[in-house]
Amino acid sequence: MTPTKLAGIALVILGGLALAYGGFSYTKDTQAVKLGPLELTVKEEQTVNVPLWMGVAAVVAGVLVLTLGAGRR
Repeated sequence: MTPTKLAGIALVILGGLALAYGGFSYTKDTQAVKLGPLELTVKEEQTVNVPLWMGVAAVVAGVLVLTLGAGRR
């Protein structure tokens, strides 16, 4: 399997996931207070929204890479 084919498949899969879920979230530790030896940290949940057009563009780009890359053997 060529790197071009792998890149095309990855784009199609990632674009499909972006269309299905619309984004992802992750947890980040933030230092809230530090007073001498005492330290208070807070876990914040961050959300990243993936625009619809970006998911569609990734799928289209992946299909193009797969179809155009296959003709160059």
